[in-house]
Amino acid sequence: MYEYEFQQLRAADLIRRADHERQVREAARARRAARREAAEGSAEHESHSRRFRRPRSARAA
Repeated sequence: MYEYEFQQLRAADLIRRADHERQVREAARARRAARREAAEGSAEHESHSRRFRRPRSARAA
């Protein structure tokens, strides 16, 4: 009887851990999606500007 109860406790613990890890993955996925949406909205205004920080070719002497 003791081994059966121990096995039930272990199974319940594994199920709790799996649920927790699933929630962590879902939260991370939601955060990534939110960052992606925010980046798409701001990328239209800030990226792909025609100003370059340095010239592409070296200056002639």
